[in-house]
Amino acid sequence: MKLDEKSVDTLQQVEVTRLNERILIKLQAYWELTKSKQTFLLLITGWAGYRSAGLPVTDWTIMLSMLGSLYLAISGSTVLNMYIDRDIDARMPRTIERPLPAKVLRPLEALTFGLLISLLGIIWAFSLNTLFGLVVMAGLCCHAFVYTSWLKRQTPFSVIPGGVAGGMPVLAGRVLGTGTIDIIGVLLVLAILMWIPIHILTFAMRYAEDYKMGQVPTFPSIYGEERTRQALVGATILTGVTMMLAIVLNAVRGPYLLASILAVVVLIGFTIYYTDDPSPERNFTLFKVASLYMLVSMLIIGLAG
Repeated sequence: MKLDEKSVDTLQQVEVTRLNERILIKLQAYWELTKSKQTFLLLITGWAGYRSAGLPVTDWTIMLSMLGSLYLAISGSTVLNMYIDRDIDARMPRTIERPLPAKVLRPLEALTFGLLISLLGIIWAFSLNTLFGLVVMAGLCCHAFVYTSWLKRQTPFSVIPGGVAGGMPVLAGRVLGTGTIDIIGVLLVLAILMWIPIHILTFAMRYAEDYKMGQVPTFPSIYGEERTRQALVGATILTGVTMMLAIVLNAVRGPYLLASILAVVVLIGFTIYYTDDPSPERNFTLFKVASLYMLVSMLIIGLAG
């Protein structure tokens, strides 16, 4: 049966609509691979490290270039993480709907995308400053290869290289602002390194069954929840101490210093409150409080710079 011109136009419109929908789904899947919320928090730390050097706010060209290179490198390492962990994600209910286990994207597509934006981010970083580029590259390699490819499936202490990787954006920003690795930059990295267990261990307890299905060793599954709560208190205190040392040595004064002290007191207070009478609800609240604490601390450092 021969179709009339109107029917042909209708079929073409349907095909175009379906094609647009497929493209939109693909683009959304690529976006999901970058974990935008996590990436945003790490970008804030990079901005805070840069501003902590006391550079003028009006230096937009360098600042935006720094954020652009960090965004690509951080997103790239996250995509590579998702590519490497696709078998784990396929076994855990919490992650089974991610683009790779859900087969929205093919592994090769994710790998190509991750490598491409990683490479672009590193090249951009080196074009700004050699030491800055080295720090950015070290963070990417530590996260994608040392943490994800090597240690994550072997030991619960993989959170340590994971924490080091998480501290590289703030150090990179500080390095770009000062031209060197100094004690303040190291303290900021240590503060994030100490903070990472609060973030990860609370998450590991909330999704203990998922990690068991994914065959990922976690601190709670190996050492028990009581030891984990003790580790949380210790990590919280060390986070507060190192963050306050960095803030004081960076000559943060006045209301910014008071706000920093208040943030530390709230974090430590809630951690003790949680460990005194633990529950799943308090556990997840501590996870959110810890994330908010790091965001507030980095905003204070950046705004006071």
